[in-house]
Amino acid sequence: MRKTTRTITHWGTYDIEVIDDTVASARPVADDLDPSPIGESLVNTLNDACRITQPMVRAGYLEEGGRSRERRGMEPFVAVSWDKAEQLVANELDRVRKEHGNEAIFGGSYGWASAGRFHHAQSQIHRFLNCIGGYTRSVDTYSLAAAEVILPHVIGQSWAYITAPTSWPSVIRNAELFVAFGGIPLKNAQISSGGVRRHTQREYMKEAKNAAVEFVNIGPLKGDTPEFLNAQWLAPRPNTDVAIMLGIAHTLVVENLYNREFIDKYSVGFEPFLKYLKGDTDEQPKDADWAAAISGIDAVAIRELARKMAAKRTMISLSWSLSRQEHGEQPYWMGVTLAAMLGQLGLPGCGIGFGYSAENKIGTPEADVRLGSVPAGDNKVSAFIPVARIADMLLHPGEEFQYNGGSYIYPDIELVYWAGGNPFHHHQDLNRLRRAWRKPSTVICNEIWWNSTAKHADIVLPCTSPLERNDIGGASGGTALLAMHQACTPTGQAKSDFDIFSGISAKLGTEQTFTAGLDEMGWIRKLYRLTQEFAKEQAVELPSFEDFWSTGEFEFTPPASHHCMMSDFRKSPEDDPLNTPSGKIEIFSSTIDSYGYLDCPGHPVWIPPTEWLGNKIADKFPYHLTSNQPTTRLHSQLDNGVTSQKSKVASREPLMIHPGDAAKKGLSNGDVVRVFNARGALLAGVVVSENVRQGVLQMATGAWWDPAEWGETREICKHGNVNVLTMDKGTSQLAQGPSALSCLVDIERLETTPPEVSAYRPPEIF
Repeated sequence: MRKTTRTITHWGTYDIEVIDDTVASARPVADDLDPSPIGESLVNTLNDACRITQPMVRAGYLEEGGRSRERRGMEPFVAVSWDKAEQLVANELDRVRKEHGNEAIFGGSYGWASAGRFHHAQSQIHRFLNCIGGYTRSVDTYSLAAAEVILPHVIGQSWAYITAPTSWPSVIRNAELFVAFGGIPLKNAQISSGGVRRHTQREYMKEAKNAAVEFVNIGPLKGDTPEFLNAQWLAPRPNTDVAIMLGIAHTLVVENLYNREFIDKYSVGFEPFLKYLKGDTDEQPKDADWAAAISGIDAVAIRELARKMAAKRTMISLSWSLSRQEHGEQPYWMGVTLAAMLGQLGLPGCGIGFGYSAENKIGTPEADVRLGSVPAGDNKVSAFIPVARIADMLLHPGEEFQYNGGSYIYPDIELVYWAGGNPFHHHQDLNRLRRAWRKPSTVICNEIWWNSTAKHADIVLPCTSPLERNDIGGASGGTALLAMHQACTPTGQAKSDFDIFSGISAKLGTEQTFTAGLDEMGWIRKLYRLTQEFAKEQAVELPSFEDFWSTGEFEFTPPASHHCMMSDFRKSPEDDPLNTPSGKIEIFSSTIDSYGYLDCPGHPVWIPPTEWLGNKIADKFPYHLTSNQPTTRLHSQLDNGVTSQKSKVASREPLMIHPGDAAKKGLSNGDVVRVFNARGALLAGVVVSENVRQGVLQMATGAWWDPAEWGETREICKHGNVNVLTMDKGTSQLAQGPSALSCLVDIERLETTPPEVSAYRPPEIF
């Protein structure tokens, strides 16, 4: 029997062809003119060798429990029944609650997981844990934690501005110059949290180019703007964006090109910053020559850019990646300050935007309709950590840490439960994380495939993929709502997160509380009713559930007007103030200044990171490794898929190197190299290209971690997971975000036969 059903994913919408309960193909919908090739991987990964088909328990844990934690990640697994697995989990949760309290449970769910509204791993695990008394949680994101924390201090909020910048149509009609710090890479625009109905970023960029908008790409990778934009490429040393912005700001001041009237009316704290900028506080003017010495960008180019930005209707774009460096708060603070100095904030098509092309929906006109979501309930535990401090928490329980002006204590974690994410992909310094991962007595995870997180768990519960269950897809404020009909029967004994937690809840006596007496379709109907109510608030009438489920899709009408960020504030700062203490843009923040953080003072500053090409450590590790988002997968999702596999070089993750550096090291395309620093080493396949600045190496994140003791280097990743090399250090005491993009390494050609990649090989199973 042949059938076709439609599903929405974070990287696109696809028509799924099913023949006799087997998924045969995944075709992009016909009206998506720029579909993502990631969808090809939906087919081959459904039943590949990496699928987890029944509950598994690590052999040592089954015999000795937590006493065997040091062998986590190094032992075979034993297949058990669902009943036994559920009882093991329930018993361990009960033990930890009674002996240590709920604070000793860490509810790890960081990752994109499914685009479905109901089968949303974070909502499911948090609801489950809250039904039994709560858990220690994490706050902020790996994507841009530093920005999430600094922006509320400076302009009053973060996500409202990050996800809804001035729309592309407004930029196209009104801007003359688009200055992209960190670029606007189309590969990132393949995806959007909650699902992509149509890919629009390429079309918008082409329209902007046709409208004579001039683009400038400031970053070490030429490919961070598409070729058709013909962007001016300024390739600085990585992590020096703030110095460049300061050099631009200094030029605006000394040449009287900045908008003092706007500064006086809409901001506070410019004078302390101005003293720093002019060098009154440290005898070092932050002029273009100073910025050139730090960044490697010619001072003439910096001054010319400053004059052009002042003369034209300018949009400043800051990539999310700018926040993922040591002192990652500063580029966002300084970017806002620079936009304020130009005085164009709140004008159509001008000002500042955070993450154009970071997701497909950024800058896309969308309906202002909330979608129903699974309520997580109340967490009775107050303990939390900044999301990127998980290794610190596990290694240093009871120690104090600073975060956003407060002092907190790392809880003592006895049990980690993970669902919907892969910490052995997105965390930094994976060898350190592996050591930390052995501290808790128990690690449980719900997982689809045998990735590194599953291999480093004690109890592994097989989860269904999105094609194996029913759901509703679409993001709040999106363009469409889709009925995600189950395409095929679950593989093996796999269950949805909802069914997994329902079974464990039954053992704990909380099933009714968790399920609310509803099954999968009951919840889907409930979420649709909630969405109908939210839509009515915006005068949008949704069809009945039966009609929606039958037709399969409802498209929202996009807004007629073009959104302009901060326009109301510009029109009347008294009637529409920002949510800051002053109601204005805080170039100097008395609040942050009161915290006394040396690594994040009261106004934007240039602070040299621990690792950058201007530091003494570069004598030993002379290459800056930039780890950006992949083109062929979503983070680590579907790295086992055909699309990602096609991109590998010598079966390993590609490493891009400039021809001059390749010649210096005697490297050619296809060579296998060892990339290393004091934290670890990996093997990668060489790609020689002029699209990267000399002295900089580029590798994408997301290759499944494949650790092994091999040769003279212990704990090497044979496959090329870049996070064995990155630094596990908070951006500052303010945000404690990840600093992955502050990373120095060295490389050498591998002269021996490289070891076989085993990342996609399941563990031994008894």
